Amino acid sequence: MELYKGKTKIVCQGTDENTVILRFTDNVTAFNGEKCEALPGKGETGFAFSNLLYGFLEQNGIETHMVEIIDEATVEVKKAEIVGVEVIVRNVAAGGFVKKYGAKEGTVFDEPVVEFCLKSDELGDPLINESQIRALEIATDDELAEMMRQALKINKLLCALFKKAGIRLVDFKLEFGRYENRLILCDELSPDSCRLWDVETGEKFDKDIFRQDLGDLVSGYTEVFDRLSKTLTVV
Repeated sequence: MELYKGKTKIVCQGTDENTVILRFTDNVTAFNGEKCEALPGKGETGFAFSNLLYGFLEQNGIETHMVEIIDEATVEVKKAEIVGVEVIVRNVAAGGFVKKYGAKEGTVFDEPVVEFCLKSDELGDPLINESQIRALEIATDDELAEMMRQALKINKLLCALFKKAGIRLVDFKLEFGRYENRLILCDELSPDSCRLWDVETGEKFDKDIFRQDLGDLVSGYTEVFDRLSKTLTVV
């Protein structure tokens, strides 16, 4: 039974009350849904990428919502109560950070920048600070601290992994959910939610290909997936 249809995923009832099923579609969107297209193979490629990273993170002590892969674009996951903020980790100035603060694109930060955004398509996912999160009772102090801790650990793990594959992890978005009185990593980690640049050439392998009309999005996703797959077989 379908429960919810998002921009790029469909959520259905799971095999029991503690799980739901996510199906990745071929849809890709940008600019809060103003630009939207269905690209054959995009769902399967993004799904494979996300599963690869979630498996890597699980092996390194990060609990995710993953339960069981059903097919090439469908997964059963733990039914968690999603915290109403997105956590953005930035290692390099790009995208919204450049537009909002006038930084030069490509500037490497001395330490990661962590931002929170309110999960609201209607409001355009605005930036929100910790005191505002507390005032709106979206998350507790302990939950904010735990999301920060996990986000920075995930960043450290992924930066090292991508570096071995010749890729710079510019920035990425995370979502967390409450499950059995703890916070776990939810949603996805794909080039839809990351910025990934070739270390040597600066070529982009993420959704900016679609945003900026730079070429074949699925080929870009496939390139970075293949590099990571080869890297992980050596790790």
